[in-house]
Amino acid sequence: MEWKRTNYCGDLRIEDVDSEVVLMGWCQTRRDHGGVIFVDLRDYTGVTQVVFKMEISEAAHVLADTIRGEFVLAVRGKVAHRIEGNVNPKLPTGEIEILVETLEILNQSLTPPYVLDNRDNVDEKLRLTYRFLDLRDSTLQNNLMLRSQAMQIVRSYYTSRRFFEIETPILTKSTPEGARDYLVPSRVNPGLFYAL
Repeated sequence: MEWKRTNYCGDLRIEDVDSEVVLMGWCQTRRDHGGVIFVDLRDYTGVTQVVFKMEISEAAHVLADTIRGEFVLAVRGKVAHRIEGNVNPKLPTGEIEILVETLEILNQSLTPPYVLDNRDNVDEKLRLTYRFLDLRDSTLQNNLMLRSQAMQIVRSYYTSRRFFEIETPILTKSTPEGARDYLVPSRVNPGLFYAL
């Protein structure tokens, strides 16, 4: 089956009820409530609750029982109203949920070395060792998006004034820190080398 994302997790709203969607993201939390499995699916835009019920898809429900934190998932299903009393006003997507018809586990994950929601209480050295996990934090993602948007504004400004962006090599003194230099002999200065 071909998987093509139709929406991002943080984009769905009450107006999308009855739409067929494909979402992809990380499992933030998984809860089993006696035959109904709830997963909070997260991507960089936000979180959406996805629901696995035996009567909708037995295969997806059985597979959902193996999901753990930070598994990478693709789900196909229908957007539905959350049951009265289960609405989460803290989330922009808190009025809806996805009733999953098809599930694919794109990648499994080992248990993370720290709780991702609690990164402020984690040693910086550990966070840097697992930088790929640290970058899933919304604060860091917002900083990266702000930097990207600022650079786009600057590029757009100068492009509209017919400037060109040219990336030239920088020749500087070699400062090997951990990797071995790749030496290239100079053609015009015999006995000298460039270090890459």
